[in-house]
Formats: sequence, C-alpha cells, structure tokens
Amino acid sequence: MPANAVERTAEEAKAAANSVAEAATQLASQAERSFAEAAKRFEKVVAEGMEQVRAQSRTYADNAGEHLDEAQRYVVERVREKPLMAAGTALGVGLLVGLLLASGRNR
Repeated sequence: MPANAVERTAEEAKAAANSVAEAATQLASQAERSFAEAAKRFEKVVAEGMEQVRAQSRTYADNAGEHLDEAQRYVVERVREKPLMAAGTALGVGLLVGLLLASGRNR
C-alpha cells in the first residue's frame, strides 16, 4: 500500500505541476496580448500627437513667413524713400557689430 500512495502522490504532484504550467502559459499569453494592445494604443496616441504638432508648426511657419514678407516690404520701401539714410544706418550698425566682435577677441 505505501507504494500506491507514493505513486498516487507523485501523479497528483505531476498533475498539479502541469496545471501550474498551463496557467502560467495562459497568463503569459494574456500578458503578451495586453502589452501588444497597449503598444498599439500608445503608437496611435503618439502618431496623433505628432500630426497635431505638424499642423501647428505649418501654421506657425506660414504666419512667420507672412510677417517676414511684411518686414521686408517695409524695409524696401524705407530704403527707396531715403537711400542715404539707409546706407548710413547700415554703416553704423556694421561699425557697432565690428567693434563688439573686436572687443571680444581682445580678451
């Protein structure tokens, strides 16, 4: 009788081990599916965010381009109205920039 009890206990232990292994396999499969779904959702959210950033950057770039065009037209008009004053101003700005750059080299 002790041999049957040992065999029965061994079989029960094997069955329990198989059951635990099956449960672990199922849990691993479920976890893998959950991670895959979470990764897809995360990818979708990031893609949507990037699309919003692209749209906003296009708007900002267009707006900045318009402002630069306006500034260029303003400067061109002023230079045409008073070319000597524009040349003198450019000379003064160039002289100041040159002095600033030269003073930085002396140190």
